[in-house]
Amino acid sequence: MKRITTLLLVASLAFGLAACGEDPGTRAVTGGLMGAGVGAGAAALTGGRPATGALIGGGVGALGGALTAP
Repeated sequence: MKRITTLLLVASLAFGLAACGEDPGTRAVTGGLMGAGVGAGAAALTGGRPATGALIGGGVGALGGALTAP
């Protein structure tokens, strides 16, 4: 249950931060970087593996950034 909550938190933060930038490529990069940071931090705080959190958060952030419109 804790991992699902963490994943939902990371996803919601990544989608919220993914709108930075003018075009989809820029938003994908910034969303991925911010998502990776949030994912690593959330994983570290909840006792998970920061690298895994960074990978998941980065993927969600990049996808969210590429798919959203400014």
